[in-house]
Amino acid sequence: MLKVLIPTLMLFPTIWLSSPKWLWPTATAQSLLIAFISLVWLKWTSETGWSATNMYLATDPLSTPLLVLTCWLLPLMILASQNHIHPDPISRQRLYITLLASLQTFLIMAFGATEIIMFYIMFEATLIPTLIIITRWGNQTERLNAGTYFLFYTLAGSLPLLVALLLLQQTTGTLSMLILQYSQPLTLNSWGHSIWWAGCLIAFLVKMPLYGVHLWLPKAHVEAPVAGSMVLAAVLLKLGGYGMMRMMVMLDPLSKELAYPFIILALWGILMTGSVCLRQTDLKSLIAYSSVSHMGLVAGGILIQTPWGFTGAIILMIAHGLVSSALFCLANTAYERTHSRTMMLARGLQMIFPLTAVWWFVANLANLALPPLPNLMGEIMIITTLFNWSPWTIMLTGMGTLITAAYSLYLFLMTQRGPAPNHIKGLSPFHTREHLLMVLHLLPVILLVAKPELMWGWCH
Repeated sequence: MLKVLIPTLMLFPTIWLSSPKWLWPTATAQSLLIAFISLVWLKWTSETGWSATNMYLATDPLSTPLLVLTCWLLPLMILASQNHIHPDPISRQRLYITLLASLQTFLIMAFGATEIIMFYIMFEATLIPTLIIITRWGNQTERLNAGTYFLFYTLAGSLPLLVALLLLQQTTGTLSMLILQYSQPLTLNSWGHSIWWAGCLIAFLVKMPLYGVHLWLPKAHVEAPVAGSMVLAAVLLKLGGYGMMRMMVMLDPLSKELAYPFIILALWGILMTGSVCLRQTDLKSLIAYSSVSHMGLVAGGILIQTPWGFTGAIILMIAHGLVSSALFCLANTAYERTHSRTMMLARGLQMIFPLTAVWWFVANLANLALPPLPNLMGEIMIITTLFNWSPWTIMLTGMGTLITAAYSLYLFLMTQRGPAPNHIKGLSPFHTREHLLMVLHLLPVILLVAKPELMWGWCH
C-alpha cells in the first residue's frame, strides 16, 4: 500500500519545487511511474483475501481494481489538462496539479481503508478538491450553481451515513471491515433498523448516482474542466458502488425486502436517462447522462446481492470508468478547437480529424457494449442476475440496451459524420499528446478482454 501512497505524497514537493519549464513533464512522469507501480497490486498472492501493510490500510481483490484505476487516471488527467491550464499563471498551474494529486491521495486512502469511518472521512474529503476544481476552473458562470448542487446533494446523503456508522460502532464495538465481514450478521427486524439500513445506503446511492438523486451529476460534469469531468466519471462515482458493496455485506436480512424500490428506480433510471440522452444537444451533458444510465445497472447488480451481480457490477464499473473518461477527453478536444459543446455547431469533424473519428468510434462502441469488451461482460452478467431475480426486468434492461445503442449512434453521427460547416474549417490539428491520451484510455479496456479475471479476483 505504502509503495504507492508515499510516491503520491512525494508528488506535492515535486509540483511546487520543479521549475516552471519542467512542471508538466515531471508531474506527468512521476504520476505515470506511480500508475505503473500500482499494477503490482494486480498480482495477487494473499490467501486470506486481504493484503495489509498495517491495521488501517489494506487491499483486497474488491478494492484493487479500483485502486489501480485511480492511479492510472492521474497521469491521464494531467495530460488532458495541459493545453487549457497552460495560459494560467504558474502558481495557479501548480495549485491545479496539487488538487489533482490530493484527490488521488484521498481516493487511495478511501479504497485502501479497513476502518469504515476512515473510508467515510476520505469519501467526504474528495469533495473539497473536486469542488475547487469545478468552481475555480469551470468554463461557464453556472459553475457555482453546479458546485452548490454537487456539495449539498452529497452532504445531505452522507450525514445519515455518519449517524448510521456511529450507531453501528455503538452496537458492535468496532468499525473494522476485517472484523465485520466475518462476524455474525446483525439481528435487524424493527422499523428503526429499516431506517438505519436506508441511512447506510442513501449516501452511496446519491454518489452513484441513482435516478431521482442524479441532478447534481450532469450539472457538475458540464461545468467542470476536463480533469474534473474525468475523475468524477471514472473514480468518484465508483466510490458509491464500492461503498455499497462494502455495506451490503452487513445489511443482509433486511435487503431482501427493502431493496425493491431502489432496484426498480435504478432500472427505470436506465430507461429515463437513456431517453434524455436521445434529446441532448450538449455533448458533455449527453455523456454525463449516459453515466447515470450505466451506474443504474451497477446499482441494480449490487442491490440484488448475488456473486454474479457483484462481479458484473465491478467489471462494469472499471470498464465504464475508462470509457466515459475517454469520451470526456474527446469532448474536451472538440471543445478546445470549436469552443462549443453544442453538437450542431461541431459536426462533421471526421473530414477534418480522421484519426480522431476512429477514437470516437471505438469509444462509442465500448460505451454501447460491443461484444468482446468488458462493458458487455459486466452488462450481460448484471442483466442475467436481474432476469434470475425477476424475469420481467428483461423488458427494462433490454430496452435500456437498445436506447444505449441508439444514443451512442446519435452521438457519433452528430459529431463526426456529414459535411463540415464552414465556420470550423480552420481548426488547429490534433497533438500527439491527445492521441497518446486516447491510447492510454482505450488500450486497458481492450487488454482486459484477454484477462478479465484481474477485475473479479475476489470471486475465486
